[in-house]
Amino acid sequence: MVLKLHGFAVSTCTLRVATVLKELNVPFEFVPVDITKGEQKVPQHVKIQPFGQIPYIEDDDGFILYESRAICRYIAAKYRSNVSGPALLPDLSTEMEKYAKFEQAASVEAWNFDFYASNATLELIFKSIYGGGVTDEVRAKEYLESLEKNLDVYDKILSSHRYLAGDDITLADIFHIPYARHLHTRKYINLEDANRPNLTRWWKDITSRPSWQSVQGGVTSFP
Repeated sequence: MVLKLHGFAVSTCTLRVATVLKELNVPFEFVPVDITKGEQKVPQHVKIQPFGQIPYIEDDDGFILYESRAICRYIAAKYRSNVSGPALLPDLSTEMEKYAKFEQAASVEAWNFDFYASNATLELIFKSIYGGGVTDEVRAKEYLESLEKNLDVYDKILSSHRYLAGDDITLADIFHIPYARHLHTRKYINLEDANRPNLTRWWKDITSRPSWQSVQGGVTSFP
């Protein structure tokens, strides 16, 4: 039995988990949940994920967990021995300061990036794709303006170290990729702006990793 990832192949949160699984070389079976048909709202799914969302995992020992960031932390903690390089999540028992810096970076992602990026993506992209209503152009503009200001701060942070938590990549960096990709490729934000060279370097670095390259078109079972 291998770990099972239940989700929608191109959803941001499913891609986030799949990237981490690939980064740590964790074999998994992908179990599709078609959100366009409302399969995340059926009783069988809601019994496991009470908010009717995706993704969730069943580990090979039967352990079940939902919420993508929690899943990623769990995977990185359990399977850190699968990689010879950075483990994505510092060990709190032996690397307290590095772990604290990781949590700082993770909070930055959640409140200074994701809050604005996910809401902008909802307004500008997902509402039209998934029939979620009419785009609120005013709110979308506000989210993007706030995000642009925060990206200027990112460039300053990244001027002193390679990644957000230091010179080793962590989950906090990977957490950004799916929503940032939506906004960047559609030119709502520019993550390769010559005026933000450190941000550009970081973005090219994290999105060129084989883990992301292998899942960005949609999640499939691995190997």
